[in-house]
Amino acid sequence: MNTVFAEDFYRDSQGGIIIDVRSPVEYAAGHIPGATNIALFTDDQRATVGTLYAKSGRDDAIEKGLEFIGPKMVGFVRQAKKLLANSDCADAPIFVHCWRGGMRSQSFAWLMDTAGLNVRVLHGGYKAYRRLAHRRIGFRHQMIVLSGLTGAGKTEFLKMLQDRGEQVVDLEGLANHRGSSFGAIGLGEQPRTEQFENRLFAVLEKLDPKKRIWVEDEGSRLGQVTVPARFVKQIRRAPAVFLDVPKARRLDNLLKEYGDLDREGLIEATRGIQKRLGGQNMNDAITAIEAGDLRTAADISLKYYDRAYLKSMSALPRETTVNLSSEGLEDAVVVEELIKAATIAIGNAEITSPQ
Repeated sequence: MNTVFAEDFYRDSQGGIIIDVRSPVEYAAGHIPGATNIALFTDDQRATVGTLYAKSGRDDAIEKGLEFIGPKMVGFVRQAKKLLANSDCADAPIFVHCWRGGMRSQSFAWLMDTAGLNVRVLHGGYKAYRRLAHRRIGFRHQMIVLSGLTGAGKTEFLKMLQDRGEQVVDLEGLANHRGSSFGAIGLGEQPRTEQFENRLFAVLEKLDPKKRIWVEDEGSRLGQVTVPARFVKQIRRAPAVFLDVPKARRLDNLLKEYGDLDREGLIEATRGIQKRLGGQNMNDAITAIEAGDLRTAADISLKYYDRAYLKSMSALPRETTVNLSSEGLEDAVVVEELIKAATIAIGNAEITSPQ
């Protein structure tokens, strides 16, 4: 049984078997992407052991913990062996962690070692992994921001840029949210902020830090998810390409994305921006939705979104933005022009940045 530090643990465990022995509620709040939860204690059992530790001391808590774990031991071994049997390499090490790298992971690792399995334990536990994730997310990244009004198709162009070989971080995809009042409709549950950060860290770790990274022009929140402040700060200052798409095309894009979604959801989201849209505009938009005229409803909503987006852009500390009109251009041509514009924007930023 070996104990390894967070950076080595994360690097070596990729594609392997990661076992998170924390309770189900801890795992649900956030976990290492790809980890399997084999909980030593149920949520109630964990609470019981913790309470006993506080009231009666360590020894009584350990005894109660052993009482809970004892009947489960053979099941733990069988679960671990099954994971290995279903992996590409049955002789690969198992990477184990709990919250702080204490008794839960050490006990589980002892059991795996006794059963003849190769085990690695995360020194400092999940808490150490989270410190590593926060540190890496906060690094200075070579960002290029794709900016543009609502309906410009920024997410789709990011996918095309990725297909073209560019490095992309799709924040909306990681947050399972489109980034507007309508952004959650039809997408299901969002991850918690903690798990969003874990996903972001995992994506960043796969990228080449020497090459530029495309991100969409996002704020500090995506639905219920909060984007790390240091990452948002970089987005707001990074050079950008503003993709200018004709309004008619933007409306086409919005209808393609939202046209088949639940009408009640669209109406509820429209009510959610009443203060910013205005009461009459809101009523007109809802009437259009109820009549099936989604293009008119989207056109009304864009009056607010365009105004708000341009206002927020003007307040950013960003020094370099290159404008690119997509009018009359095929998508493939737009992608090539985006790449050229990104090179110009980054070059301009290097010239204007303080030495």
